Amino acid sequence: MSQADTFPVTGLPKTGLPTRALVVGDPFRAEQISHLLDNVREVAHQREYRSFVGDWNGSTVVVSSHGVGAPGAICLFQELMDAGVDTIIRLGTAGALLRGIGDGDLIIAESCVRDDGVTHQLVPESYPAAANPEVVIALAEAARRHDAPHHRGIVWTRAAFYPGIIDLNQAGYVKLGVLAIEMELSALLVLASTRGVRAGGGLVIDGATADDLVDTTGYDPHRTVVADGVSRGISVTLDALVALPELA
Repeated sequence: MSQADTFPVTGLPKTGLPTRALVVGDPFRAEQISHLLDNVREVAHQREYRSFVGDWNGSTVVVSSHGVGAPGAICLFQELMDAGVDTIIRLGTAGALLRGIGDGDLIIAESCVRDDGVTHQLVPESYPAAANPEVVIALAEAARRHDAPHHRGIVWTRAAFYPGIIDLNQAGYVKLGVLAIEMELSALLVLASTRGVRAGGGLVIDGATADDLVDTTGYDPHRTVVADGVSRGISVTLDALVALPELA
């Protein structure tokens, strides 16, 4: 395939992709998911962006990785949409903010606090980052079918991972009932809304927010309880993705 037939950042083909996409941060997680698909093939691998096309329960989907952080991730979202994808679900990980949310639990985002470091340059500050209601319902139904512990509500998308010297008001968001913190979802929701694309997200809790850590050695997402939650999350998000009706 020539460079003229592919997108410049992700290497995705400009034509021929299915209309439904599952996006994840880690390229190795995209590969992990690819092993669960039928008739799978790798269609692109450029920088942190790795993409596979395959079948889940008889429906063809694309699975792509977007790396860490919203400014890079939105490049994947843009090029998927430019290729004709009309439904995108993000499967990611997040840090819990509220008591009662356990490691491995699934957060189904209804909306996001827009602190992602990129969308304020694209749309007005007052523009919401809201998940498509059909996607939220499909995720919740799939979570119940898989007996996956889950919570629905608001998520904080924040560009900074480890804390600095500036107080970013974590305590305020906790008081307001924000469930968890992650780094990319609000960028997807904002771009999708402006493009008429359905989007939503399921986030597996892999620990406390990094603001609670004394140093960078305190964060350990590589635990069995998290891996089990991610495995459930993969099934939940793929089931939700293919259960949605075709867009007219």
